[in-house]
Amino acid sequence: MKKNVLLGVTGGIAAYKAANIISLLKKNGCNVRVIMTKSATEIITPLTLETLARDRVIVDMWEKKPNLEVEHISFGEWADVVLVAPATYNMVGKVANGIADDMLSTVISATKAPVYFALAMNVNMYENPILKDNIDKLKKYGYKFIEADEGFLACNVNAKGRLKKEEDIVNIIKTELNPIEKSLNNKKILITAGRTEEAVDPVRYLSNRSTGQMGYSLASAAAQLGAEVTLVSGPTNLSVPEGVKNFLQVRSAQEMFDTVMEYYDSQDAAIACAAVADYKVKEYSTHKIKKKDDDMVLVLDRNPDILYEMGQKKNKQFLIGFAAESENLIENATRKLQKKNLDLIVGNLVTYMQSSNNQVTLLKKDGSKIEIPEMKKQELAFNILKEIKF
Repeated sequence: MKKNVLLGVTGGIAAYKAANIISLLKKNGCNVRVIMTKSATEIITPLTLETLARDRVIVDMWEKKPNLEVEHISFGEWADVVLVAPATYNMVGKVANGIADDMLSTVISATKAPVYFALAMNVNMYENPILKDNIDKLKKYGYKFIEADEGFLACNVNAKGRLKKEEDIVNIIKTELNPIEKSLNNKKILITAGRTEEAVDPVRYLSNRSTGQMGYSLASAAAQLGAEVTLVSGPTNLSVPEGVKNFLQVRSAQEMFDTVMEYYDSQDAAIACAAVADYKVKEYSTHKIKKKDDDMVLVLDRNPDILYEMGQKKNKQFLIGFAAESENLIENATRKLQKKNLDLIVGNLVTYMQSSNNQVTLLKKDGSKIEIPEMKKQELAFNILKEIKF
């Protein structure tokens, strides 16, 4: 049975992103109806959203209607969830103070469905204590909020206030519509993600092409399943996944090793998904190395083997590693599984490193294996996590 999402679009500059939100909701099998404030129509036209939603967009509460429905009641009863995206300072303030002076605020006041406000506004408005008071007040009544991200804002500054990525918003709504069994409730899981960077001089470093998508997908999925997630991440361009309790940013392999060892003993499970540099330069130059006429030779030292040390130190932890290979995938992954004392290893080809999809083989300590076909990394994460045994 399809789920019904009522999307409220307010007059923030991020209103144009409503088009993509509608498309993503429709792709996920949702029925979508849209209510726009008049100010939202100055940014994106109702016709655009009508075309995507395949339903009439409501703007004016007083327009003549071809039926006798009381729409602010019928819309509220129709919805399984109400999503306001973007949710402006003004709309949050109106609802918090019982003001219902347009169709959207009236529907919100009349519905019994869960209401999500996806916040987006100028950073000074976002940090205004009045907004915080209004949010706290609404949370007491069961309203839910999707925090804004940091990023480049329309006011020409990099700060918090940017609408969360449309994909993330839709994933949150999907979870509301289809609650996930909390199979990892109260379990502590440490996950490493991203790449590491080994400095050569103040300008240059050695690294790899890992984007961190798989590790961040695992962290997001684990949090949705109820786990208390510690995410140790090298450099990425990704936002911290919703629900991650402890986010720790590192850069080098040594920093990742030290951080992992600090938290590892208290964990119930650990997943080493980061693409860690095997080597670092023997002698770091404190000044930029100048180009010369002859060749340059870098002498490299081994970095600590984080996953090996985790395997040696393991007591209660269910330990998962990754093997990204260009050839002999099963043979190389099996060797790594045994050498590093893992419970499970995820083998995949390096061709998927920068892709949003992945195709993997799960190899278990008992010798069994599971072939998982190509799918989105967000979906794959749940397939991997269900193999954790405590």
